[in-house]
Amino acid sequence: MDRLWNLLSHFNILTDLLDILLVTYVLYRMILLIRGTRAVQLLKGIVVILIATGLSNYLHLRAMSWLLDKALTIGLFAIPVVFQPELRRALEQLGRGRLFSWSLQMASSDRDVDKIVTELTRAAQVLAKNRIGALIALERETGLSDYVETGIAIDAEVSAELLVNIFIPNTPLHDGAVVVRQGRIAAAGCVLPLSDSRTIDKQLGTRHRAAVGLSEHSDAVAVVVSEETGQISLAAEGQLNRDLDEQALREMLGTMLAPQRGSFSFFHRRSSA
Repeated sequence: MDRLWNLLSHFNILTDLLDILLVTYVLYRMILLIRGTRAVQLLKGIVVILIATGLSNYLHLRAMSWLLDKALTIGLFAIPVVFQPELRRALEQLGRGRLFSWSLQMASSDRDVDKIVTELTRAAQVLAKNRIGALIALERETGLSDYVETGIAIDAEVSAELLVNIFIPNTPLHDGAVVVRQGRIAAAGCVLPLSDSRTIDKQLGTRHRAAVGLSEHSDAVAVVVSEETGQISLAAEGQLNRDLDEQALREMLGTMLAPQRGSFSFFHRRSSA
């Protein structure tokens, strides 16, 4: 009887370990799933509310605890709506068997950033000189997976020649945006959100509104080349910097795309773009 009891005890320990490993892996895959989307910022907000709730309860701040508890209750009903794109993507990947695949992403170095900035600047100059319209979105911390999925996957190294070729008029991929992430051209022909801002010059077209709209929804940087004037613009943080020369564009891109130093975040996604 004692031997049987020992066997059952060992079996229970093994099943507990297996349970912990499975839960850990599922949580890990969930983090990888949302890490490339805007849901990361929303999740950070939820974590902040949970921490604030714990501190309020510990310090017996009854009014604040009541307010935060109500916010969490409402949040439980809002989560399926807010995370609807991520939930849909998770179910799609589960159906395709991709949820349990492994991937490895390398962070970009200063040398990678310099190369990307050089290629982007070269491409912008050629496009501007030939009056070819272009829109290039550069991913930073906030993932752009939602927009990448609206285009055609490319997954190629960033080069001026390829970017110029993509935006040649009447080619299959010229209409839409190119998204650059992790130092590579992820996709072309992507659809970006348009800005509703009334401060944008009415003479500017859809490309400029899409660039500003993307910078309003994320921390991405967008480079725009006007088809009508050949001017180069850069959108960041909801602002549009217009009529940039080669040196100004190079400096702004170098500053905005430089890898961040001295900070760590569990959900941090460092990217050259």
